[in-house]
Amino acid sequence: MGAVVGLALVTAGCGAGHSATSPVHPPTGARTSSIAITNFMFLPATVTVVPGATITVVNRDDVTHTVTSSTGGFDSGDIAPGATVSFTAPDRAGTYSYICSIHQYMTGTIVVT
Repeated sequence: MGAVVGLALVTAGCGAGHSATSPVHPPTGARTSSIAITNFMFLPATVTVVPGATITVVNRDDVTHTVTSSTGGFDSGDIAPGATVSFTAPDRAGTYSYICSIHQYMTGTIVVT
């Protein structure tokens, strides 16, 4: 009988310890992110960030590009060849498409979580 009570106490202790050490899940998006423009493409094509994150863009092409929201939420302005600029992601969760306003076939997406 004493062994049964002891086993019950050990099992109860293990259960209590498990809940105290449950992992905490961090936010899905990042506080900073980078986009490279290479060969007339945005790399990566999709970035996931938290609201208000800083997004840095480096232009590795030999021509000027932009990162311009399709709905007017953000615009990097002109990014000269070899230049790096940063802008702030939208403050609201959502999926935001963007283009290069000079070469409108270049597209990408920012996901704010």
